[in-house]
Amino acid sequence: MVTLSEALHHELTLSGSKVKVSVLCPAWVNTRIMDGDRNRPAELRNDPSQEMTSPQTEMVEQAVRQLVATGLTSEQVADHVLNAIRDEKFYIITHPEWKDRVRIRMEDILEERNPTYVPIV
Repeated sequence: MVTLSEALHHELTLSGSKVKVSVLCPAWVNTRIMDGDRNRPAELRNDPSQEMTSPQTEMVEQAVRQLVATGLTSEQVADHVLNAIRDEKFYIITHPEWKDRVRIRMEDILEERNPTYVPIV
C-alpha cells in the first residue's frame, strides 16, 4: 500500500490536485485488534480443535497483547493524523522511536541483504 500511495502522491502532485494522500505508519496502538475474531462470521471461524498452539505461540501472543495494551490511544493517533494532514505530510510516523527500524530495513534493501532481525520490544 505504501508504494501505491507514493505513486498516487506523485500523480496528484503532477496534476496540480488539491487532494493529498498520506500514509499512516503506526507502531503499537491500544485497540481491540487482537480480538478481531469477534467480528468473523461463524461460518468463517477456524475450528478450535484444529488450531495448533505452542508455548512459544502463546508467549508471543501475550507479549503482543501487552504491547498493544500499552500503545498509543486511538485519540492520540487521530491527533497525529490530523496534524500531519494539516501540515501536508505524506508519512505519518506515530512512534518516532521506530525510525531506526525503518532505517535498518531501507539499508537492508539497498544493500540487497536479508532482513535484519530487530526484536519487537
